[in-house]
Amino acid sequence: MTAPTTTPLSGLRVLDLATLFAGPMAATLLGDFGAEVVKIEHPRKPDPSRGHGPSKDGVGLWWKMLGRNKRTMTLDLSKPGGRTTLLRLAETADVVIENFRPGTLEKWDLGWPELSAVNPRLVLARVTGFGQFGPSAHRPGFGTLAEAMSGFAAITGEPDAPPTLPPFGLADSIAGLTTAYAVMTALAARERTGEGQVVDLALIEPILAALGPQPLWYDQLGHIQPRTGNRSPNNAPRGVYRTADGTWVAVSTSAQSVAERVMRLVGRPELIDEPWFASGADRARHADVLDAAVGDWIAARTRADVMAAFEKAEAAVAPVQDVQDVMADPQYQALDTITTVDDPELGPLRMQNVLFRLSATPGAIRWAGRPHGADTDEVLTELGLTPDDLTALRAEGAL
Repeated sequence: MTAPTTTPLSGLRVLDLATLFAGPMAATLLGDFGAEVVKIEHPRKPDPSRGHGPSKDGVGLWWKMLGRNKRTMTLDLSKPGGRTTLLRLAETADVVIENFRPGTLEKWDLGWPELSAVNPRLVLARVTGFGQFGPSAHRPGFGTLAEAMSGFAAITGEPDAPPTLPPFGLADSIAGLTTAYAVMTALAARERTGEGQVVDLALIEPILAALGPQPLWYDQLGHIQPRTGNRSPNNAPRGVYRTADGTWVAVSTSAQSVAERVMRLVGRPELIDEPWFASGADRARHADVLDAAVGDWIAARTRADVMAAFEKAEAAVAPVQDVQDVMADPQYQALDTITTVDDPELGPLRMQNVLFRLSATPGAIRWAGRPHGADTDEVLTELGLTPDDLTALRAEGAL
């Protein structure tokens, strides 16, 4: 993809010290809109995302997406030379993103006092499982634990089945989006105060916010949301339904008018006149009747026929797609949601595009994830280090 001439975050410099996955994702989102991101990895222990999931020709594909728009360098922060070099880099940066356990940077004398001393305008984003303080702060934290601890798993799955965890990094992804937002908020504050600050983000919090008003319901009513599978306590019919050709579609009736259109479409208009049909919550209490009406109608038709009929009726439906379907979906194609990136290692790669479109200053994928340490010498030479300096750092094991 050709980079735009003007990007909203041009001139912003981000040091990405984080791994797996929220912190690096936040840095990726900033890089997508023009920030200069320098990914700093341990010389002998690369970001584990390089080895997660399938690879091609020995090259991890997940990293190609997570590492896009980042220059890569190595640095061992536990070495004296590594510490000194990071402080020099921090002098030139606007943002540092890290996800070490609380106290790790402090152990290396790289905590907020040291970083802010060399650069009072710096924003330090600290992404951990449980935050920087509290009884669980010292524990190792991963997205799976946040998905369990937040209440997400407890409400996901069928009523008579175990709690269900997502098969992808849901909590990390939500936290990555939130971290990028938090960083931009801190940078906006810096415009007024002239000073940077610390962002303390715990994986367990953004996913809890995404779950909606559950704490409020419990506080005021003692209500604990149960597992309801694909059904909703707020409306019906709602769920996934199998078509005659063995595929699936999802139907939503969050609006009363849409619910009425669906029942007319499936040949059960008499249900609209039932007293309980007038509200979503009452319809949800009669989900068996409504699901049978919609499910039987859909089961007798192909997915193409179902989609066409729902569209004509202005009712809400979508195909249940796997990634192969997504890659061929005409709406995603129109939006260029899956775009092509030329990569010197693997050739053309198709991956998700930048997250949203800006009409005047759009983002872009300038390059996919680069090899481990590929830009170390270039970044440090720009910093003013000499060839002798680099040799000394390598001899120490800092690079």
